Amino acid sequence: MATTSTRAVAYLRVSTAQQADHGVSLEAQEAKVRMYAQLYDVELVAVVVDAGVSAKTLDRPGLQQALAMLDSGDADALLVCKLDRLTRSVRDLGELLDGYFGKRDGSSALLCVGEQVDTRTAAGRLVLNVLMSVAQWEREAIGERTSTALQHKKAQGEYTGGRAPYGWQVAGDTAILRPVATEQATIRAAQALRHDGHSLRAVGAQLAAQGRPPRSGARWHASSVRVVLQARLAT
Repeated sequence: MATTSTRAVAYLRVSTAQQADHGVSLEAQEAKVRMYAQLYDVELVAVVVDAGVSAKTLDRPGLQQALAMLDSGDADALLVCKLDRLTRSVRDLGELLDGYFGKRDGSSALLCVGEQVDTRTAAGRLVLNVLMSVAQWEREAIGERTSTALQHKKAQGEYTGGRAPYGWQVAGDTAILRPVATEQATIRAAQALRHDGHSLRAVGAQLAAQGRPPRSGARWHASSVRVVLQARLAT
């Protein structure tokens, strides 16, 4: 790790729910960044704080102040206690890398106590890129698992949120879908009419003539007929 003197602005953040968390409080973070600065010959020119602010966006007063110091040349590096104090978003971290910390000229560096990241060195930039890749993989893996679980629930007839599909209703407070007899009959009637060669509008007209109203609206439209034709029949 480089040991040349670097002017750093320390950035501290806590969200409202984390004010008293052990090791995450503002006092604990400041103690760690000051110890790091002393150990690695970093000149701490300022400490900026976002108290009670989430990491959902980069548009935070303290963070913007710290980044402005990098832009103006008043600081050479941003020092944080942990990466999640800076951001929890892979996309936002990538934006910061592109705009500040990923440049080969080392004009602005990111120093992180917890993950031992120091982008003043090639090894430090590699560590940060690996961490970003792992975080991206984890996010995508969670998304895939969630999608698979939802598809399984749908296949089992379980309710996964939103409006219940045509022909079905949510059974009480459960996550189970139960068939609606009248709508199931409408599905069968619509499919039979379509099988006989009727157009979507003609199917709608026939359903109306049979006294089968749409779920919403006063009359059948081609789009609402298509929804019915694609609906799942109860077995």
